[in-house]
Amino acid sequence: MRVLITGASGFVGSWLARACADAGDEVFGISRSGAVTAGTGLALDLTDADSLGAAIVKIKPDAVYHLSALSHVGRSWEDPAATLASNVGGDVNLLEALRRLAPAAKVVWASSCELYGRAASLPVPESAPAAPTNPYAVSKTAGDMLAGVYADAHGLHVLRVRPFNHVGPGQLPIFIVSSLAHQAAQAKRTGVSKLEIVTGNPDTRRDYTDVRDVCAAYRALLDAEPGVYNVAQGHSVSARELVALVAELIAPIEVSHVVDPGKVRAHEVMDHRGDASKLTAATGWQPRIPLRDTVADTIAWWEQQLAAGPVTFEVPARSRP
Repeated sequence: MRVLITGASGFVGSWLARACADAGDEVFGISRSGAVTAGTGLALDLTDADSLGAAIVKIKPDAVYHLSALSHVGRSWEDPAATLASNVGGDVNLLEALRRLAPAAKVVWASSCELYGRAASLPVPESAPAAPTNPYAVSKTAGDMLAGVYADAHGLHVLRVRPFNHVGPGQLPIFIVSSLAHQAAQAKRTGVSKLEIVTGNPDTRRDYTDVRDVCAAYRALLDAEPGVYNVAQGHSVSARELVALVAELIAPIEVSHVVDPGKVRAHEVMDHRGDASKLTAATGWQPRIPLRDTVADTIAWWEQQLAAGPVTFEVPARSRP
């Protein structure tokens, strides 16, 4: 199968490219850098409609995984115009290119649980109304709705996927699990006896799924009927519990948890967890990697990165989460 992955140099894209290649797919990855962990990379900005169309004609994909987006909630507040222009603009260009040039391709469209906002009941089903509470969520809601409109109007085979928080080795430390793991790895490497971890609201709760399980869900969905699917564990964990888990994993280093009011976001959704029973019924998918293992693997990955030399962080202009 000829597979196209947008956002292939990002966190999920990197894992998905490897998973597809391991399964025997011919992988093509689009990103601004052109970097891929497996397959053939193309340096391309999705807001460049002509170049994107030329790439679609060249690749002739059987399946498309659309992962590319500016994906950080906090940073979407800093520059909402850029988030909306990049995410929605790229979404429109991709849908137009697929409509005109690859209408038979199966499309796994990575939306986001952020579109649900403060859901009326938990865990959140796919039938819950969209109620975005930040600029990133607005951009993903627009893209999700556009994908649904194009599927209905033009007969595209689109599987709109709404993943809840996905985490694991390779994620930038601007996200909480990777940030905690990075701090833990630094503490282990330097041999300190005490580590102070600073977070925002310690009682916000999120539904975390290992990135490797998320990739398995995306691949399984190619055999499902078009529609909307959540990817989630179905239970949530607080920031306070994450810090406690890290403390267990790096004992005997003593961890103290400090709450910084300046890190508390406005309009915070306090609890978010999803219902993935529709995905399980359609594909048999189940999350297999416990959060404890994910965090341990992420700490180990950071230890390897730190051992290799100084680590610098460059947030890609278009990366997915």
